[in-house]
Amino acid sequence: MNLLKIIIIILITTLPEVTKAKIKNEIVARVENKIITDYEIKNKILSSIIVANKEINQENINSIKRQSLETLIQLKLKKLEIDKFNLKKRETDKVNTYLNSISSNNIIGLQDKFKNNNLDFQLFVEEIETELMWQELIYKIYSKKIKIDEKNIDNELKKLIKNESDIVEFNISEIEIFLDDANSYEEKVLYIEDLIIKNGFDDVALKFSISSSASNYGNLGWINSKSLSSDIYKIIINMEKKGISKPIKRQNSILFLKLNDIKESKLENLNIPELKLKLINQKKNELFNLYSISHLSKLKNSSLIEYK
Repeated sequence: MNLLKIIIIILITTLPEVTKAKIKNEIVARVENKIITDYEIKNKILSSIIVANKEINQENINSIKRQSLETLIQLKLKKLEIDKFNLKKRETDKVNTYLNSISSNNIIGLQDKFKNNNLDFQLFVEEIETELMWQELIYKIYSKKIKIDEKNIDNELKKLIKNESDIVEFNISEIEIFLDDANSYEEKVLYIEDLIIKNGFDDVALKFSISSSASNYGNLGWINSKSLSSDIYKIIINMEKKGISKPIKRQNSILFLKLNDIKESKLENLNIPELKLKLINQKKNELFNLYSISHLSKLKNSSLIEYK
């Protein structure tokens, strides 16, 4: 891995030159038959800063340049797999829904920011399309393997009703980061923690999280405490509001949790069918995220990735 060359390519220009540089399209890396150019890296770095509503300056550029390359590698791997299955592009309305969510319903204003900084908005849109198609692909491959035992959920709900206990709910956000051999666990943790301090939890979730919740700034909404695994519950119950957990290491990823709020709901005020549906959907999403991370990890381990 020749990260030194990548860093040099990005740093050889000053800030004004970065934003106004001519397209060189020098190849920086190759993922099988797909290439990553210095232009793509610049576009990815600056578009991430714009989406996060941050100032384009050298400090912000430096803070995400390494992660931007890693994200582009993941995108190329996903695109290769999508091409293999001959999936069609996502419908425009779903892409626009995502664009509206990150631009406060002002897509034209977002396009203007790209234009004013000489950035390729279409390249940014293609990245969104790839992510949406990847989610569809994972569903297509693994949907039959996702089996939720509704009897267990029914039994859990019956216990709640029988005990007539109040329900504790947590409003949680998450950041899940892909972990591979390219960077050590400690290095990746320090990098993400630094980004959270500088840019905020929501911005990091939107730009870097590999979870399906990323498009919603990592927010998972209100989650019943009974639906959490015992390990996660022990972490959440000891956190303060607005607090961020220590990194949670998984097989191929690192998880950060943020406790936005906590509340107790009276049992008689709960919509039991709605609660059951939420529990089922939550468990399905957890399994899909697990399959997504595992599938991407296998692709990376079996693909030829060259750094020029």
